Amino acid sequence: MLALRLARGAHPLVQLRRLLVAAASAGTGFLLLCTLAYAMEHPGAGAALRLAWCVAPIAATVYFAVAVARTDPGTRPRSGLSAVGLGPVRLMLLAAISTAVACTLGSMLALLFFLHLRGDVSGLPFDGAAADLLAARRPLPVAAALTLLALVPLAASAASAFVLRPMQPLRPRSAKATRADADNGSGSGTETGSGAGSAGGSEPGAPAPPPSGLPWGVALLAAGLAVETYASRSGSGPRTGFPMPGSADGSPVGMLAGWALTALGLVLAGPGLTYLCGRVLQAVRPGAVRLLAGRVLQEEARRIGRPLGVLCAVASGAYASIVLYAGPRPEAGPLTTLGALLVAGCAVLTLATASVEARQSRSDTTSALLRLGAPATMLRGSAALRAGALVAVFGPLTWLVAQLAAVPLAP
Repeated sequence: MLALRLARGAHPLVQLRRLLVAAASAGTGFLLLCTLAYAMEHPGAGAALRLAWCVAPIAATVYFAVAVARTDPGTRPRSGLSAVGLGPVRLMLLAAISTAVACTLGSMLALLFFLHLRGDVSGLPFDGAAADLLAARRPLPVAAALTLLALVPLAASAASAFVLRPMQPLRPRSAKATRADADNGSGSGTETGSGAGSAGGSEPGAPAPPPSGLPWGVALLAAGLAVETYASRSGSGPRTGFPMPGSADGSPVGMLAGWALTALGLVLAGPGLTYLCGRVLQAVRPGAVRLLAGRVLQEEARRIGRPLGVLCAVASGAYASIVLYAGPRPEAGPLTTLGALLVAGCAVLTLATASVEARQSRSDTTSALLRLGAPATMLRGSAALRAGALVAVFGPLTWLVAQLAAVPLAP
């Protein structure tokens, strides 16, 4: 009940982000139900392979839901909440419940739309418009449908709880420490307040340590491209197909494994590349704008680096898919298009949500700089410089990976 009250009284932008999570969950749930309908009409291994294609939309939806949960102000630790029983553990549970509610809403909408297209729900336009494609002649297995629809809410809520878990266990304070705090209550309060003010009101004196995933990311990226090239050129006989949803054609399993390794490499290398962008901006006697932009990129490398890597992987995969379907192959089916739009949309929205989280995390520093007399143009220039540096690094990298991944697929 408390989670519902917090959700109802949230800011409109927060409500919009939750609705977008529900929409992503609805699209993924509809894909899963369409896969179930295909399995009802075509029992066998093909249905299991089509279900495996839904892993990418599920992962993208869960990743986006976790990013939204991290930026939810209703579940952010604040002073005074522990006194009313809302400590870090309770706030983590509230975030998980809010995420589960949004994803469950989307899953129910997907079920309603699916039943409507099958013709099981009447009274609306387009009743039974896709009855032949959705196995309307066969009874829908309710247990299987509900199990598939529960995948996204359960995975998203569990992932949100894991990401927002308290990093340090709460330990009870000893009686001696409690008496010492009571004896020096005024002095410790003054020191704590001044320390918090100085920490929130000044820029960090030293940059954050660099992420450690860049070498592994580069290695996986190179391995993925090598596997894809080898799979596309090895053997002249028939290849093991991995059928696309909504399409009669197949794709080699080896090439798909190469794409997966390439995507994982980009995700692991994203934070390290973002950190290097910050170091380059601060090189060769930087001014105030370049110094501020570089330090912010170093501090936010882990927060925005992984979403940038995901977006690069999605963009390079989209380009490779365009090259793939430009050859003498059938066109992509509607379910393939829906899955691609879900993955791409969740990647873009996750990056935007991570940028909002990064801006919220440095709001105290920004306010302090403005109070010290820093012009607003300097802050806007720093933001533009950060964006330009990231585009200058990740843009050519995405184009290069897309070109290398598309070479084996060219007709």
